[in-house]
Amino acid sequence: MATAKKKNGKPAPLTKAYINPDFIASPAARNLRVLAEMTEPADRFRRLRIWDTVVFFGSARIMPQRAAAKRLRQLKAEMRRRIRVSPKLTRDLEQAQRDWELSRYYEDAALLSEKLTRWFLKIENGQRRFRVATGGGPGIMEAANKGARKAGGDSVGLNISLPLEQPPNKYQTRELSFEFHYFFIRKFWFFYLAKALVIFPGGFGTLDEFFEILTIIQTGKSKKHMPVVLFGTEYWDRVLNIPEMARWGMISPSDLKLFRTFDDADEAFEYLKREITKYHWR
Repeated sequence: MATAKKKNGKPAPLTKAYINPDFIASPAARNLRVLAEMTEPADRFRRLRIWDTVVFFGSARIMPQRAAAKRLRQLKAEMRRRIRVSPKLTRDLEQAQRDWELSRYYEDAALLSEKLTRWFLKIENGQRRFRVATGGGPGIMEAANKGARKAGGDSVGLNISLPLEQPPNKYQTRELSFEFHYFFIRKFWFFYLAKALVIFPGGFGTLDEFFEILTIIQTGKSKKHMPVVLFGTEYWDRVLNIPEMARWGMISPSDLKLFRTFDDADEAFEYLKREITKYHWR
């Protein structure tokens, strides 16, 4: 226990527990930190009147199309200059080709977010404020925040501190940017305000978020209608084979209707607009 040192012959003021950084950062105060990550966003969302979001999930590794094309050109030029091509350069070129193919999803995410945000601003009535929300990082998250800004709207960034730093992207709105330590609290805020989900190609994190929320919807733990868009059939058909789950009896055939697949931003926008208008806009 820290003792108060004397100053000018008088005991120094004692430190209150809730402003004691050593205590707050200790294992004993973990429940307080969890509670803070619940209550501070709740207070900020309330003050800024954010009650409804459309959440974009997707890989932090997907690059803008211009950057991916530049990288591919550089590696092809280097390949032509080399007399002997190393295995590493070959692998880098193959990955650059895949990165370029995936980069179209960055542009699709930005476009879909822009369309949604323009519509949100058009229907806003002072009480309901729909906003795009992302994980706040690079890749698909950056694209969605970027699209919202291009449309002249603000957007939410639910950032997470990671051992390998994930820098917040510059397009999320500062007042609506949050930094979480606990994944499960961050997931709560993803789902709690969400009225629709858009799942772009991604890795473990994207699959984790997709399947956890799909399970909540499947099991009826949430009563709200939640349209789920799985964007990018070429990628998802290779990575997932959800119809096989139904064939083996691991899920019901009706569970295949819990999400819709799209490859076109305009078509995805019209679907989301229709579903949000029908179930969530009054």
